Amino acid sequence: MEALGSHQLPDGRLLRRGFTTGTCAAAAARAAAWMLINKKTIKRVKIDIPAGIQLELDVLTPESGSFFASCGIKKDAGDDPDITNGIVVMARAEYFSQEGIHLEGGEGVGRVTKPGLSLPVGASAINPVPREQIKNALEDLVSKGEGLKITISVPEGEKLAGKTLNSSLGIEGGISILGTSGIVEPMSEESIKESLVLQIPVALEEGFNSLVLTPGRRGQRQAVEVLGFPAPSVIQMSNFVGFMLSTCAGYKVKEVLLCGSLGKLSKVAGGIFHTHSKIADGRREIIAANSALEGASQETINQIMESVTAEGTAKILQEKGLERVFYRLAERASFRAEKHVQGNLKVGTIFLSYEGKVLGFDQKAQKMGGGLGCPKIFQ
Repeated sequence: MEALGSHQLPDGRLLRRGFTTGTCAAAAARAAAWMLINKKTIKRVKIDIPAGIQLELDVLTPESGSFFASCGIKKDAGDDPDITNGIVVMARAEYFSQEGIHLEGGEGVGRVTKPGLSLPVGASAINPVPREQIKNALEDLVSKGEGLKITISVPEGEKLAGKTLNSSLGIEGGISILGTSGIVEPMSEESIKESLVLQIPVALEEGFNSLVLTPGRRGQRQAVEVLGFPAPSVIQMSNFVGFMLSTCAGYKVKEVLLCGSLGKLSKVAGGIFHTHSKIADGRREIIAANSALEGASQETINQIMESVTAEGTAKILQEKGLERVFYRLAERASFRAEKHVQGNLKVGTIFLSYEGKVLGFDQKAQKMGGGLGCPKIFQ
């Protein structure tokens, strides 16, 4: 756990990092598989996480029999106010008749009941990165021709699920196993804001007076690696769109290009400037209203309102030939953003798909993007 270190705030305070439920599942799976194969119990297990760090974690309630082994890993979210902090993620390993690693969700792990997510209907709610993390943790233990079944469970999962958005996303019966880096960063709102602000003077020092604001790490990576924006010009704003716009205006930034997912930035088109789902979520309503203005049928609007994710609505619009809705939404987002800062910033907007492909943009974004050396993405 010491390997994760701490996150230092601008005022010198340290917040302890933690690890994700995906890391817990991978560590528990490795420990259970090792016990099954070696017919012994262990007290600690080493696990490599996607962030490139190796952790050594305590193994709880190890149990080993002739045909199975099971154990648990306790989630430590560090100083993050995470509702899953302290839960135990269990893994049970059994030999399987088919070659390879076969992963299932057990008690307390949700199951997907609606389309539009990154997992098919009927699948256990173990997200793609944790799935890969679990398989990577086991690949050196499973020989060619052998089969292993891993069941991940969370005894408190069904109870905790009521405190999440899973039911609205069509995930029933438990929590999701999540994580992209394997690390939980501390999420004190004020500390995040303080950290985000520091990016602005750094970008200005690099000579950029036009900045690209993106919600998170994935958007930042896509803006640089996929779209080709200069890395120093691209900064994260998390969910604090209004705060970061106002702060940019205070620093006398000339113009800002909002660049990110339809799910986050469509909220701005509706005048929502804190985009965390617990604060406000009108994505479907905003997209549906703008689709109606572009002539979408009642059937299409109903489909949008029934979609569980913004990615799902994007596919609907593309299938119906209504891609112009993305451009309308971009214009509205830029208009609302400029109004929010009382005209003290010029704002453009680009909507991206989950994979980083451009869905739509407005004329201001096109001009700003060209100025930052990215004219090709607007052709």
